[in-house]
Amino acid sequence: MPTVDDEDPWVEPEAIEMEITDVLDLHSFPPREVKTLVKDYLDLAHAKGLRRLRIIHGKGTGTQRRMVRSILQRDQRVSDFGDPPGEAGGWGATCVTLR
Repeated sequence: MPTVDDEDPWVEPEAIEMEITDVLDLHSFPPREVKTLVKDYLDLAHAKGLRRLRIIHGKGTGTQRRMVRSILQRDQRVSDFGDPPGEAGGWGATCVTLR
């Protein structure tokens, strides 16, 4: 019987289902997945009827912030986005309003 150490490193792990809420925290996801994750999140949040969202990307170097905002700029469902107040993440997060 294979153990965790014997797993094939080339096999993709199974997808994890998460509840879609008005907050997406990107801290636990690898940077290479952020673009697809944010797009999928917008699809699911919009389908669920959520209109005010908060995406937490962290402060860091600003790379993820720029990536998130670039995606938001091009999405026709997004009517507005910007920095939340300091107690809601400040420039480490982005508040989004969907149409």
